[in-house]
Amino acid sequence: MRAPRSLQGRLGLWLGLALTLVWITAASLTALIARAEMEEVFDAALQETAQRILPLAVIDILNREEEGISQRLSAIRAHDEFFTYVVRDDRGRVLLQSHAADPAIFPAWDGIGFRQTATHRMFNDEAVQGTIRITVAEPLDHRARVARELQMGLGLPLLIVLPVALLVIALGVRASLAPLRQFRDGLAARGARDLSPVALTGLPSEVAPVAETMNGLLSRLSAAFEAERSFAANAAHELRTPLAGAIAQAQRLQAETGDSVARTRAGEIEATLKRLTRVSERLMQLARAEGGRLRLDRASDIRPVLRLVLDDIARQQDGGRLILSFPETPVLSDLDPDALAILLRNLTENALRHGRADGPVSVTLTADGALVVENEGQVIPPEALEGLTGRFVRAGTEPGSGLGLAIVTAIAERSGATLRIASPRPGRQDGFSVRFVLPAARA
Repeated sequence: MRAPRSLQGRLGLWLGLALTLVWITAASLTALIARAEMEEVFDAALQETAQRILPLAVIDILNREEEGISQRLSAIRAHDEFFTYVVRDDRGRVLLQSHAADPAIFPAWDGIGFRQTATHRMFNDEAVQGTIRITVAEPLDHRARVARELQMGLGLPLLIVLPVALLVIALGVRASLAPLRQFRDGLAARGARDLSPVALTGLPSEVAPVAETMNGLLSRLSAAFEAERSFAANAAHELRTPLAGAIAQAQRLQAETGDSVARTRAGEIEATLKRLTRVSERLMQLARAEGGRLRLDRASDIRPVLRLVLDDIARQQDGGRLILSFPETPVLSDLDPDALAILLRNLTENALRHGRADGPVSVTLTADGALVVENEGQVIPPEALEGLTGRFVRAGTEPGSGLGLAIVTAIAERSGATLRIASPRPGRQDGFSVRFVLPAARA
């Protein structure tokens, strides 16, 4: 039999087996001691019976008119007779016997004391200088039956007590390990987005050092991740001013130079600097998504925030490609408006940049809190689709930072929202679709 892998199962199993063995051993020893005591009691009763009957038999025999007559006593009423006896003279003649006695089971006289045959336990005694002798017999199966009843009396309660005791052990072990299960559940709930220490309340002293070590590891990991996020955010923030200055210098160079080659190179430098600026902005957004507070204490209508972001994008994009669909009733959510704006801007700009050049981009908000952004374009293979949410991953050769969907994924994971990416679009043969189901507002 293979031992259970869980600590609770092992403790319950071994404690149950130990208790069962101890109980069986104790019951067996009790039965043996009780049987020995019972034998002494039965022997004493056998001897007492012989010593009480013998004087009466002597009086009866001595008062007879004729010598050597055999007499069998008749039963007064029907009853179970465990003791039978015969009274004989020194020549072996039966002078008196109980009504159920069988002289054939009584061996020849061989002195005072206890005797035992294959079927009976006997006691011999004598009186009148050995001329009157009595032998009292008790069937061995009577003693065996009493012993069995004693063993059953000791064993049958175990059939009820042992299961109850095993159940109590199982419940006790489970209750004792409850703090350990709570620590396990708390540790399982931790991840890259939540590295806070796990409560150590009620842990056994044998496990507490392991739990403290684990919390120390979580603290070190949290500090390392926080340092990484802080570095990315600070570096991106510090780059904004020098990048803006460099872009201004490149634009001034284009305006002042008369050399067409220099003007072209200045334009390329400006485009590169602007792309670097977008990357730094995305890095700041990613740090905000991974380290900031994304849920507020109250819910509000998100439609004004979405309209404001989409109007700003529409002013910067040409062609009127955005198609909006919002419900007439408010859509409430406790998601932070800044996080919501970052989310929508990344999804919409990705759709405009990577979708078909003249194809529309639909932004739909449903009444139940689902934000859907879809665009036309080529179908993305499933193997490439799975990796799009990673950092600096792009589906094709189009320009971009490769951080848009990584930011959206970080917001979804840390806010408890649901994110679904599909290509082709549901119900279509082409395109790309992102469905972001807003987290339910806290009560």
